[in-house]
Amino acid sequence: MEFLQSPPRLGNSFTTDASLRTYCARALPKEVAAAIEADLSELGAHAAHSWSKARQEAPKTPSLISWSAWGERIDHIETTPTWQRGAELTARYGFVAAGHESRFGAWARVDQFLRAYLYHVPSQFHSCPLAMSDGAATALKAAGNRALCERALPHLLARDPTQLWLSGQWMTELAGGSDVGNTDTIAQRDEHGQWRLSGRKWFTSAVVGDMALALARPQGSASGADALALFYLETRDASGAWNGIRIDRLKDKLGTRELPTAEIHLDGALATPVGDLANGVRQITPVLNISRIWNAVGAIATMRHCLALALDYANRREAFGRTLGALPLHRATLAHLIAEFEAAFQLVFCVIELLGREEHDQREHADDALMLRVLTPLAKLWTGKLAVRIASETCEAFGGAGYIEDTGIPQLLRDAQVFPIWEGTTNVLALDTLRALGREGLAAFARRLLELCGSGAGQMQLQPALAAAQAWYGSHASDRATLESGARGFAVTLARCAAAALLNRHARWAERELRDPRAHAALSLFLEHGLMRLDTIPMDAVAALVDNAPS
Repeated sequence: MEFLQSPPRLGNSFTTDASLRTYCARALPKEVAAAIEADLSELGAHAAHSWSKARQEAPKTPSLISWSAWGERIDHIETTPTWQRGAELTARYGFVAAGHESRFGAWARVDQFLRAYLYHVPSQFHSCPLAMSDGAATALKAAGNRALCERALPHLLARDPTQLWLSGQWMTELAGGSDVGNTDTIAQRDEHGQWRLSGRKWFTSAVVGDMALALARPQGSASGADALALFYLETRDASGAWNGIRIDRLKDKLGTRELPTAEIHLDGALATPVGDLANGVRQITPVLNISRIWNAVGAIATMRHCLALALDYANRREAFGRTLGALPLHRATLAHLIAEFEAAFQLVFCVIELLGREEHDQREHADDALMLRVLTPLAKLWTGKLAVRIASETCEAFGGAGYIEDTGIPQLLRDAQVFPIWEGTTNVLALDTLRALGREGLAAFARRLLELCGSGAGQMQLQPALAAAQAWYGSHASDRATLESGARGFAVTLARCAAAALLNRHARWAERELRDPRAHAALSLFLEHGLMRLDTIPMDAVAALVDNAPS
C-alpha cells in the first residue's frame, strides 16, 4: 500500500497552550480568569478549525472592481469570506471593545490581547484593521475631542456587528515612509469653511474601513513634521459614495495577501481636525504605540502556531527508523525555539499589563511609565525579527513539505515578514528606544529589570549584561553617529535582558506554585543563547563598504 504522510494537526489553541495557561494562572485575578475562560476556549477551537478548513480550500484574496458594467466608477473591494465574518467575531468577542471596557479595570488590556493572541492567525490579518481601530479609539480619547469621541467611539467599540466600524491610519506617502515630515497631502478649507484633504496615500491597509485618521499639512503651514495636523475622516458620505477617495490599486504583497492594502488618492475628502492644526504626529502617536503592541502580539501568536505545527509533525514523521521528535538534534532545535518563544511571550504580556495600569492610573512602581515607553518599541523590534526566524525554522522542520504552498507552511513565513516592517522597521525602533531612554533612563530601566527578575539563574547573567549595556551606552553617548550605528545591537540586548528577567520571574513562580519545570527549562536554554548583542561599528569600515559599493 502506498505510504501517505499524516499532516500536522492543531488542537484547541487555548487548552493546549501551556505558556498561555500558566501565564493566566500566575498573572490574572481568579475572577477575571474564570470570566473569560469560556471565550478563550471558543477562540482556541476556532483557531484549530480554521487551520483545518483552510487546508481544504483554495486560497482566496481580495479583489478591486473599479468600474460597474455601465461605466460608473465604484471602486468596490471584495474581501475574503474570513474577512466578511470579521465584524461578527469582533463584536462577539470584543477584540477592540474589551480593551476599553471597565469591568476588569486595569486587566482589560490583558483580557483584550489574550483574545487577539488566539484570533490573530485564523483572522487572515483582519487583526490589522482591529489594531488601527483600537489605536484610533485610544488617540481620540487622548485628544479629548468630545464631538469626535461621541461620533466614533460607540462604533469603534461596538458589540453589535451592524454598528461596528473599522478605522484606518493613513500616514505613508511616496516621499516618506517613516519620515512623515515629507507628507504632501494638503488640507484646505472649502467655501463653507469645511476642511478638505487632497493628496496620495501610498499604503492604506484599512481602506475597507469606515473611518480613518490621516496626516495632512494645512495649506500655508511650514514644512516639516511639526506643522502636520491630524484629521478624522469617514470613508463614505451620507449616500454611501466614497468621500473624495479614489482607489488606484491593491498592493501585490509578499505576504498578508488576504489583507486589502491599497494605494489611494484623496480628492477633496471631507475631514475634521482631531485637535490643534499642528503636532499631528504627536496626536497620532497613541495609534503607533497601540499598533506596535498588536504587532508584537501577532508575532508571538505566529510563533506559537508555528511551533505547535512543528511539534505535532515531529511526532508523525519518521526518519531513520524513528520519529523526528525522537532524534536528538531535531529535539534540541525545537527546544531552543520554544525557549525563545517563552521569553518573548512573557515580555509582550508584561508590556500589555503596563499599558493597562497606565490607562487606569494604577501604576505599581514609579518607573512604570518609563518601562512602558521603552519596552513597547523593544518588544515590537525583537518579536518581529524572532517571528521571521521561527517561521523560517518551521519551514525547514517540515523538509520539502515546508516549501509547498498547499501545506500552508510557506504562508506562515511570508506573513511573518510583515512584523519587522509594519509600524516601524527594526532600525526605526532601535532609534526610538534611544529617544525613549533619554539621558537618564537607562539606569532606572536596569534597576527595575533586576527588581522584576528577583533571584535565580536569570539574575546571574542579567547583572553583567545590563552593566555592559550601560557601559556601552556611556562610552558612545557623546558620539551620535557611533551610538546610532550600534543602536540595533543595543536594543536587542535590552530586549533580551527584559525577556530574561520576566521569564526568570515566571519560572520561579511556576516551580513554587505548580511544580512545573517548563519555564525554568526555557530560561536555561534562553540564557544559553546569551543576552548581549552589543556592537561597536567601526565607522571607517562602514564608509569603505557603503560609500564605495558598486553602482
